[in-house]
Parts: sequence; structure tokens; C-alpha cells
Amino acid sequence: MRINFLLLFALFITCSASAQDDLFGTPKREARKGFVIAVYGNFDLPAADMAKRFGTSYRVGPSVFFKTKSNWMIGVKGDFILGNKIKEEGFMSNLKDARGNVITAEGFRTNVGVFERGYAIGFLAGKTINISKTNPDNGITLTTSAGFIQHKISITTKNSGYVPQLDGDYKKGYDRLTNGWFVEQYVGYSYFSNNSLVNFSIGFNFLAGFTAGRRDYLFDVQKQGTDSRLDILWGIRGGWFIPIFHRKSEEFYFD
Repeated sequence: MRINFLLLFALFITCSASAQDDLFGTPKREARKGFVIAVYGNFDLPAADMAKRFGTSYRVGPSVFFKTKSNWMIGVKGDFILGNKIKEEGFMSNLKDARGNVITAEGFRTNVGVFERGYAIGFLAGKTINISKTNPDNGITLTTSAGFIQHKISITTKNSGYVPQLDGDYKKGYDRLTNGWFVEQYVGYSYFSNNSLVNFSIGFNFLAGFTAGRRDYLFDVQKQGTDSRLDILWGIRGGWFIPIFHRKSEEFYFD
């Protein structure tokens, strides 16, 4: 429900701004060029091998790219992967009792905190196809990103008592550290206002990670953790822009 509301709100802002331009007859100007600083947020659904390990997750992170007057863009991006739904089969099964609790060294039952954590960094390139009658910066944006992705199951025992099997480097036998290369496709709508108050993009993305496990041995399932994987994340991506466009007078200004 929250995602649908945000999408409808963004579309309302876009339509309202376009209607104002048409009503007052704002002349179409030349597209602007310059650097754009962006902060993005994702709501992701997993697929392929990722769906066997994790549930829904979120990504947040910055991006910096250069936009040309012909609406081409090139830059860099980074995302932090955050989630708390772990579905890995056999995970910590050797440490749990019949109730699913981990037993501490003192013999007490405890719940260990487990979370999905990771990151993705890479390069991006794309183009905005102008569909606005009054603003050449706005339109349908298509981008491709490629880079490095890593994720694991983060295990927290700070408030769970002492569990010797999860102490120090022993966690590495359970955390399912995985990394490799990814490619990502994005299609959405980008909007840069003439009055500099509203600048954003919202749309859909699809990420495919060609990864492999990086642990030589997994204690709970008693096998190697080096299998090749196909990790897919797809969902809604939205971002807020801070453009630094170039004036004809060769001075920079924030828009």
C-alpha cells in the first residue's frame, strides 16, 4: 500500500507540473547539462537463488552521474542491501533445539539476531527520452548498470548470551558470504522542475547477480559453500535528485 501511494503521489506531482506549464504557455527551452547527485531507495522482491535464501528487502544508496544536453548520462552508483527475512534451508540447524532456539554456553535458550546485509557498487549509463512539450530534461529514463555485488547473513549475538559456536570467526561457517558481478536494468520517469523545487525519478528495476559462495565449509549443513548462483532482485526504484547544471555564462548553480 505504501509503495502504491508513493507511486501515485509522484505521478500526481508530475502531471500537475506539466499542466501548469501548458496552462501558462511556458516555452520549451534547451536541455540542461551538468552533474546530478541522487539518493535512491528500492523495494526488492527476490527471485532465482536469492529467493531460496532471503525474502523481500530494501536498498538505499547514492548515485552521481553527468547528464548531457542530449539527455545521455554516465556515472557511478552504490546501494546498501537491507532485509530481515531469512529462508535459507538448514541454516544453523545444528545449533537449534526442537523449538528453534539456540542454546547458550550456560544452557539457556536464546534467539540469535539474523539479517540480510550486503551492497552493490558499479557504473551506470543511460538516456532520458524526452516526452515533455515544455521541458526537454523530462521523460522516460532507461539505464544499465554493472558492477560488484556482495551479500551475506549477518549474525548478531550481542544480546543473546554467549554462544561459542558463533564466536569470532566461527560465524563465517554460517554467514553464507556470497559475491560476484551484476547487471541491472532500470526503466522509469525522470522529472526536473523548471523552478528547482522538485527533481526525482521513479520506475522499475531488474538486477541479476552472477555470484558464488565464498565459504569453504558450512558447519550447519556440513558441505562446501562455494556453489555458483543466480541472484535476482526486482521491484520499484525511486530517487531524489540534486542537479548542478551549467549556465551559458559558464557558472555553476544548484537547481
